[in-house]
Amino acid sequence: MKLLVINGPNLNLLGLREPEIYGSRDYAALCGFIQDKAAEIGAEAEVFQSNHEGAIVDKIQRAYGVFQGIVINPAAYTHTSIAILDALKAVGIPAVEVHLSDVSLREPFRQVSYAGMACIKTYMGLGFEGYAKAMDYLKDYLAAE
Repeated sequence: MKLLVINGPNLNLLGLREPEIYGSRDYAALCGFIQDKAAEIGAEAEVFQSNHEGAIVDKIQRAYGVFQGIVINPAAYTHTSIAILDALKAVGIPAVEVHLSDVSLREPFRQVSYAGMACIKTYMGLGFEGYAKAMDYLKDYLAAE
């Protein structure tokens, strides 16, 4: 099983950016956590991060026929990007949305998730553990297909 893990804008600044919301562990720690979890479940994971919407859309499009599942934390693009929604819908790869914080408890503008409309599941407010739950969910989902 090959999984693509996509992280959106400013996640590269984990540990620096609002640690009271996102925690003190840095992006390298997140990448290591994801790789450890992939090994644990017998999967291969490619981790991708970009601050640019078009690069994320391009990566999703290139995932077609290569990856069996996508874990995506679109970050701020969650609430603004119909382009990411459309790309996820176009490729038809099962995707799970992840957010480190519980966006449902945050500002009103964060209450709509466009990307989530194309995802089969969402985990929020679990920190790094949300990625592990998303990967477990995709493993079970894909095994049941």
